[in-house]
Amino acid sequence: MYIRFNASQSVEIAVPEERVPVQHYLRQPRRLVNALVDRSRTEQLSDECFRLKMRPLEFMMLSIQPTVDMRVWAQSDGTINLESVACEIRGVGYINDRFALNLKGQLSPHQSGGTTYLKGKADLEVGVEMPPLFWLTPKPILEATGNGLLKSVLLTIKQRLMYQLLLDYRQWAGNETEVFVSDRPPILSVEGQV
Repeated sequence: MYIRFNASQSVEIAVPEERVPVQHYLRQPRRLVNALVDRSRTEQLSDECFRLKMRPLEFMMLSIQPTVDMRVWAQSDGTINLESVACEIRGVGYINDRFALNLKGQLSPHQSGGTTYLKGKADLEVGVEMPPLFWLTPKPILEATGNGLLKSVLLTIKQRLMYQLLLDYRQWAGNETEVFVSDRPPILSVEGQV
């Protein structure tokens, strides 16, 4: 029995004003990846591609651990795009061979009334051939359980993004300001010189 699960999540975050605009921060996809997923569970494969090891997920009687390869890239206006390019399910070979994951997302800065907002949306879809042990389970129950699981995954990502991204941006902007100031040549005083 082949079944599809899907979920979507939107986000809008007011960004506190810093000396360095958030658009500059967003042009560094690695920082966004680190805000979304703990560094110990990420591996950078190339400039735009990252391998994310998700925490184990419980689906009815199964425990699965997806590993997703994500392409993350920035546009010149600071918009960040992400899309899954590969996925592996660890722990259950049957599902890994019959599993497809499609994640697409976008996060972009917008100005409104003097405040910068990050607005974004993520769409997650999973298609899987269910193992025989689930064939007698009614499809609506499987769909409700799977859709609920995907919604909880996106909600966790959203909550981490709302907290961790702003925290990292503040720290980065503070460091960038220090670097900017320290790169200036020293101001020479001519008082008392002959």
